[in-house]
Amino acid sequence: MIRSFSLFVFLYIFWLLLSGLYTPFLTLSGVGCALAVTWFARRMHVVDAEGHPIQLGLHALVYWVWLFKEIIKSGWYVSKIILHPRMPISPTLVRFKPTQRTQVGLVLHGNSISLTPATITIEANAQEFFVHGLTRESAHAVVDSEMDRRVTACEGKG
Repeated sequence: MIRSFSLFVFLYIFWLLLSGLYTPFLTLSGVGCALAVTWFARRMHVVDAEGHPIQLGLHALVYWVWLFKEIIKSGWYVSKIILHPRMPISPTLVRFKPTQRTQVGLVLHGNSISLTPATITIEANAQEFFVHGLTRESAHAVVDSEMDRRVTACEGKG
């Protein structure tokens, strides 16, 4: 029940942020839509630890701030490569074992790698991640990385 309430609150706040208009009709429409989506999600049995991971809580917010900073840094790195006269790329594939224990943690880690410019997760499972990097440095930077440690800390006890 707590997950359903949390989902409703999240959806309603999202509605208000996207709306930008706070007339009585629109705020009540937001309540109705958030209730309807929450009801559909409960009927589909997707309001669980994987579909709405509220157990990550504050750890996820701290992680997202850190990830945003890493995306900006990596974007700057890729821009420098693109603008370099010789375009010094060296496409590289790496494999490594992630330290996450939960499905949510594995998905968060794999998606974080793909969100960061210069790297993309090709294959991800509990035993191994297969990652492509634009350069050798970017590919090897994901092995035993700060991102891996932070995602593992974010997922908590699992």
